[in-house]
Amino acid sequence: MNQPNLSSFIWSVADLLRGDYKQSEYGKVILPFTVLRRLDCVLDGTKEAVLKELEKRTAAGIAPEPFLLRKSGQLFFNTSPLDMKKLMGDQDHIKENLFAYIQAFSPAVRDIFESFEFHTQIEKLDKAALLYQVSEKFANIDLHPEAVSNEDMGAVFEELIRKFAEISNETAGEHFTPREVIRLMVNLLFIEDDDALTKPGVVRSMYDPTAGTGGMLSVGGEHLAELNPDARLVMYGQELNPESYAICKADMLIKGQDIANIKFGNTLSNDGLPGKEFDYMLSNPPFGVEWKKIEKDIRKEAEQQGFNGRFGPGLPRVSDGSLLFLMHLISKMRPAKDGGSRFGIVLNGSPLFTGGAGSGESEIRRYVLENDLVEAIIGLPTDMFYNTGISTYVWIVSNRKPAHRQGKLQLIDASGMWQKMRKSLGSKRKELSPEHIVEITRLFGECKEVSIDPETRKPIKIKSGSPRPASGRTVSYGAGGEGHTNATPISRIFKNEEFGYHTITVERPERDAAGNIVLSTKGKLKGKPQPDANLRDTENVPLSEKVETYFKREVLPHAPDAWIDHEKTKVGYEIPFNRHFYVFKPPRELAEIDAELKGVTDRILKMIGGLSK
Repeated sequence: MNQPNLSSFIWSVADLLRGDYKQSEYGKVILPFTVLRRLDCVLDGTKEAVLKELEKRTAAGIAPEPFLLRKSGQLFFNTSPLDMKKLMGDQDHIKENLFAYIQAFSPAVRDIFESFEFHTQIEKLDKAALLYQVSEKFANIDLHPEAVSNEDMGAVFEELIRKFAEISNETAGEHFTPREVIRLMVNLLFIEDDDALTKPGVVRSMYDPTAGTGGMLSVGGEHLAELNPDARLVMYGQELNPESYAICKADMLIKGQDIANIKFGNTLSNDGLPGKEFDYMLSNPPFGVEWKKIEKDIRKEAEQQGFNGRFGPGLPRVSDGSLLFLMHLISKMRPAKDGGSRFGIVLNGSPLFTGGAGSGESEIRRYVLENDLVEAIIGLPTDMFYNTGISTYVWIVSNRKPAHRQGKLQLIDASGMWQKMRKSLGSKRKELSPEHIVEITRLFGECKEVSIDPETRKPIKIKSGSPRPASGRTVSYGAGGEGHTNATPISRIFKNEEFGYHTITVERPERDAAGNIVLSTKGKLKGKPQPDANLRDTENVPLSEKVETYFKREVLPHAPDAWIDHEKTKVGYEIPFNRHFYVFKPPRELAEIDAELKGVTDRILKMIGGLSK
């Protein structure tokens, strides 16, 4: 049976559930039954051998597990004499026998069904007198590896996951990342790994700390297989939601991955893979979610372990834990001397600029930029995700930057690259086309400054040495140096330090009623002018400029009695993404506006005249 027919056949089980189950609950039955039938078929050929081995080792008083795994030829086994076909022979005891059969799987597989809460669905189906009918449907589907390969089975399972995500906005929003966004991220990760793309037998590891249903890991595996069929991707992940964890683990099992690498729990408070490092990582953590429930654990690690732990650079405000995931991924990077790592993470706009100098967010940005870890940040279109319409950004982070990227950060504005979806899914109304993915990947790969011609809408590479766009003034640059007034930049390159600044505290003296400067009578300021707190101000000075030079030029001409309190000076970093792509558009001529207003007025008068007749 081919893949589309197989998916349709499995989906037809929904007809049996209609009425007793809400549409959004179909997946709670169909997904675990699909997994059960697949595993049932996979173990079919070695069933007798496993049972004989069990009898032999039990009689000898030897723990049988390692021997059973060897006999099954898989990473799991089942010790029950039952299988799904035999279950059909005893309709009156289907519930009890099905429970016994599931309980006979090896622990890692039992964990999948427990996380699905499959026992609850079996009870519910039994009460609705549907358990036998549903079981029979699946018992009659041929999912043997000879009939359905791991690759095809994985594709079927993913299609089912997507279908159920689409009919449940909650599931889609929390645990499902748009496939085209994942494809873009995977493209950007693999673009410079020549060995993974060409050499036979290459093994790479990929990790997702917010694995959801495993979509990012699956697409990563598919993409590498397309580029190099002889390469192998070993997948690791952790997921907090029990049902998503079960789906992810089942998906990995179906595809032949070691499901011991998929962990359950909160990645931030309870890292399931401590000490592990990876070649590649992907993550789409929840946007703007507070971390108050795990605050005690996070602060304890930060205080006790510092830079030996995950949160040495600083902690963001409790209302948004996005940057905690960024630091977690950095802690999982393979050292550069061992080949290094690269990862992609989807964040909202807040981590780019929230928090002034000295704040946790600023200190985290300072750490990643001063350590030259960020290769690029790509601004995606709005309305790209199922649960939010806000702007989102893909950060590409690496500790093995090629020479031409070292000390630099590329910003790519892809907010205009989208096509309208035929049918909206929750908040998702836009999608990236394959052509958009290719274009963004090309912009990243070339690592050059590029603008769009306002008339042709075609890219214009900026000639080296050409003037770059600056906030608040007309852009004038182009290929060969010819001017392209108001050309729109879509790729810009900056030195890391261009995002840094000193926040200086400017003090002015307190004066008495006669206007005389009041001198301090105690402390370290004794005999010196007493600062007036009401006149105190702060200024942000770019790191590229000397503080004193800026102060003399920008402050002293307006406040000759001012001075800098150097003890309060702080270093800050922010990435004002949108500002760097702003192009000033001069207002229309006044005469043009007047003519337009006169035209509107004349039309209104004419309409009023018509009404009075």
